[in-house]
Amino acid sequence: MIKLGVNSVLFSQFDFATAARQIALSGYDGVEIAAIQGMCEHLDLSRWKEQKSELQAIVQENGLEFLSTEVASLKEERLLPAFEAAAEIGIPIVNVGPGGKLGVEEDLQASIDTLAKMTERAASYGITLCVKAHVGNAIYNTPTTQRAMEAIPFPAFGIDMDPSHIHRAGENAEEALPAVLSRVKHVHIRDCKGREQGPGPIELQACGRGEIDLFGYCKAMVDGGYDGPVVVEVIGSKPEHSLAQVSIVAAESYGYLNACLKKLNAR
Repeated sequence: MIKLGVNSVLFSQFDFATAARQIALSGYDGVEIAAIQGMCEHLDLSRWKEQKSELQAIVQENGLEFLSTEVASLKEERLLPAFEAAAEIGIPIVNVGPGGKLGVEEDLQASIDTLAKMTERAASYGITLCVKAHVGNAIYNTPTTQRAMEAIPFPAFGIDMDPSHIHRAGENAEEALPAVLSRVKHVHIRDCKGREQGPGPIELQACGRGEIDLFGYCKAMVDGGYDGPVVVEVIGSKPEHSLAQVSIVAAESYGYLNACLKKLNAR
């Protein structure tokens, strides 16, 4: 069964206990805890040992599980404590972005080299490191994702396939997925309108509100045998967003994805 979760970055204006409660009430199986410096640090990598028991208790009390954490950065000083924290807390996957600039070969090679190095460190902790194609970065579409797949054969390395970034790179995500699915170990998912740089306001990132063929994407996942986590990642929540507003985005996305996956006999 495919497990559904939410990245807690959607609830960046609220504490983790509040986020977990709303995520559970929305119907999700688990949570991706955000450790994104400067955006949302529900997992604070500078004091994770102090947080460990509390975070574990919050997840358990709400009937959730940790599906992953998003660190975003490829910096060693962020990833090494993230691997240690994930291993101790019980978080199986650490997600990062590729960094670098689109179309710069040196940046692409540097990103791949860093990912390979950090994957070996992740493996030593029993953690999987996943990277996603990201608009404007060195790895940004299917061909550059395949470059990383070919260069990093380690089992602890995986692809975090986010259809919104692939869509904004000019591809159709449901058609692109089969080319990388063999190495996909995590899925970030959200919707968007148009193929512009940004994903748009949080309301339009709710699954089913945009232009991506997310049912087709889910079908491609299921047809290809994917059974890992699918995590709603909605960015851009602001202080003016109420708890009700962000919770509606989470709940609406759950309803859409759960219906799609039930239709496909994956839930």
